[in-house]
Amino acid sequence: MDRIVNLCRLKRGDQGTCGRIFYGDFKCETLELPWRENKRGISCIPAGEYSVEIRKSPKYGGIYWVKDVPERSFILIHWGNWAGDESKGYKSNVSGCILLGKQRGLLSKQWAVLNSRITVNRFMREMNNDPFTLRILESF
Repeated sequence: MDRIVNLCRLKRGDQGTCGRIFYGDFKCETLELPWRENKRGISCIPAGEYSVEIRKSPKYGGIYWVKDVPERSFILIHWGNWAGDESKGYKSNVSGCILLGKQRGLLSKQWAVLNSRITVNRFMREMNNDPFTLRILESF
């Protein structure tokens, strides 16, 4: 049986795209880059359904990889705080990936996800490192 994880995007701006992941009783906040027409390195990925599985990353170790994103590669679900538009002076820990956090807040006066590493580890345990389908929905 295929597991489905829903990511509902709630708002977007130059400081990033805020959302929330739901899977059973598990919930967490997400932060992605702003929408920039799916351009590599500066945009979040398009809404849709994607297969996700564990992949070995030099920086993050065994981490979830969002596969088969059109015109993109190596999109990961990992820890970090910021996902802003660097061309507008904002900080970013991603090049298109999805950050997870226990809560959303301001860090250095910028949208951020907080307690990210703990939340990613909790998500990995919840999913038991098994593959799943990520369904990204937009509600704005």
